[in-house]
Amino acid sequence: MKDLDYIDFLLNIYLFSEFEKDKLYSIIKDRFFIKDYGKNEIIYLRNEKAITMDIILEGEIVVHNIDENGNVLSIISLSEGDTLGENLIFSAKNEYPMTVIAKNNTKLFHIQKDLVLELCQENKRFLISFLEILSDKALVLTTKIHSLAMKTIREKILDFLTFESKRQNSNRIKLPLSKKDLAEKFGVERPSLQRELKKMKDDGIIDYNSRNIVLKKS
Repeated sequence: MKDLDYIDFLLNIYLFSEFEKDKLYSIIKDRFFIKDYGKNEIIYLRNEKAITMDIILEGEIVVHNIDENGNVLSIISLSEGDTLGENLIFSAKNEYPMTVIAKNNTKLFHIQKDLVLELCQENKRFLISFLEILSDKALVLTTKIHSLAMKTIREKILDFLTFESKRQNSNRIKLPLSKKDLAEKFGVERPSLQRELKKMKDDGIIDYNSRNIVLKKS
């Protein structure tokens, strides 16, 4: 993909949508770099310095919290067009609090802090959009962490199944994630998830096989 193709991609993102193509290109030309990451590759380790704002050109990444016992809690997934690191680069403690991993083959567009600052000064709409992203992301993360911390495994499973049942318009839910990914999403170990699913089946709440879960009652 050529530089101008990347500019076209950026212009389709809300953050950059108010820029003129030539103006945006003149500002960021030769001031960014693009890097490819393989599936399951670590992009940022916990406590690693955040020095760029990153834009996902291709692929998907996931933010994991890994505790001292090795338990993995999946906090949030980001995909094409989403940004990463913009809430950290201007912080006095600009370190990633969690580990960031490429869920599949991923391509990131990296821009330095001074360029982000210049874009904010150059375009008021960019500045407003940038602040909106910071606020929205902080709210989403706070809500997600609070929700995961307060609910039991069963409550998390039922919330997920109820949402998927409505989305798929069926009480027979085709699982969009593997059991391993579900366990990470709920912040539990896979055997704990399996035990709770069996209990829910024994209680007549669900039935399931390797590919589907039938929600009998909520």
